Order: sequence, then C-alpha cells, then structure tokens
Amino acid sequence: MAPPDASSLRPRVPCHCTGPQGYGDTDVPPSAASYTVFHVVGDLVALLDALGLEKVFLVGHDWGAMIAWNFCLMRPDRIKALVNTSIVFQPRNPAVRPIQGYRALLGDGFYMCRFQEPGKAEAAFASAGTKTVLSTFLSVRDVKPPCIPVHIDLGEMFKSPVELPSWLTEEDVNYYASKFDKTGFTGGLNYYRAMDL
Repeated sequence: MAPPDASSLRPRVPCHCTGPQGYGDTDVPPSAASYTVFHVVGDLVALLDALGLEKVFLVGHDWGAMIAWNFCLMRPDRIKALVNTSIVFQPRNPAVRPIQGYRALLGDGFYMCRFQEPGKAEAAFASAGTKTVLSTFLSVRDVKPPCIPVHIDLGEMFKSPVELPSWLTEEDVNYYASKFDKTGFTGGLNYYRAMDL
C-alpha cells in the first residue's frame, strides 16, 4: 500500500513530492480543458523550473503515472529515469479517441465513460458522501474492468455496505476524505473528461 500522501516519503528519500492538480491541496480548475496532458505536463515543467531542477528521477502512480509517461514523451531532455506504478503506457491512437475506444471495447457502462458528463458523477458522489465513495472505490477487489450499466444510477454503487480490506484503515479513509471534502471530486473526474481533448 502506498503511503496516504507522497510527502510522507520525505523523511526517507530526499525528494520533492507533488500531487496532480485537482487532488489533495492543489488547485482545482473547474474546466476539463485544464487537465489535458499538455497542461499537466506543463505544470510539472513549471514546478521543476521553479525548483531549479534540470533533470529528475520521476515516480508516478495512477494519474501521476499518466502524467509521467507523457512528460517523458514531451520532455525527454528533463528526465533521468522513470518509475511508474499502476498504469501501463498507453500510446495514443490518432484514429480513435481514448473514450471512443473504451466505449467500443467495454461499452457505455465502463466507469471512464460514465464519468464524462459534468456534474453527474459529482452529484452521485455527494449524495453518497465522501467517505462512502472512497471506501467503495478503494475496496474494489474485482479484477474485471469496472462497469456500471447505463440504466443504473451511479449512486446505486454506494448503497451496499463496504468492508475495508486489511491494508486500508479507517484512518487512511478519513485522511483521503478530508482532502476530497475540501476539493470535491470534479478535479479528479476532469482527468477522464480531458482524455479526448
């Protein structure tokens, strides 16, 4: 299990830790257009410039991994090495937009497709409550791609009680919830909405 926040690595490894915009204590631009790979890679370059770092060892996880892959493609002059977890490299196919490809492969119920309409997932998440949403997502044990049939309201997925796995504590969930309670979920969802931009 990763630490609840990358900054907890600081005492062990000399590093600069940041989360992608829209998460944690970062800014949360409301427009999905602010979350394209060009914008988020540009944010990372600006951060490195502000820190006076020319070349870096980069570690990414989840959306951070997607940003890191694209950083390597767009700015190979700024990278020494890359370590990514959880997300494999997904080259862009110029003939098919990512969400279009996911719809064709996994259907309209695939979670990335369901997250496309601004406000809809946010409303379902708000209705369920931050801790319930995070407990549900972080406790998924099914290895199949997460799909919610389109005839089922997104809020239905939060109705069943959740038993936290042994590696996830109530304290972890409370920490994550405190961050999302400040920012909401729009920032995180905007990464999915920017995939085709």
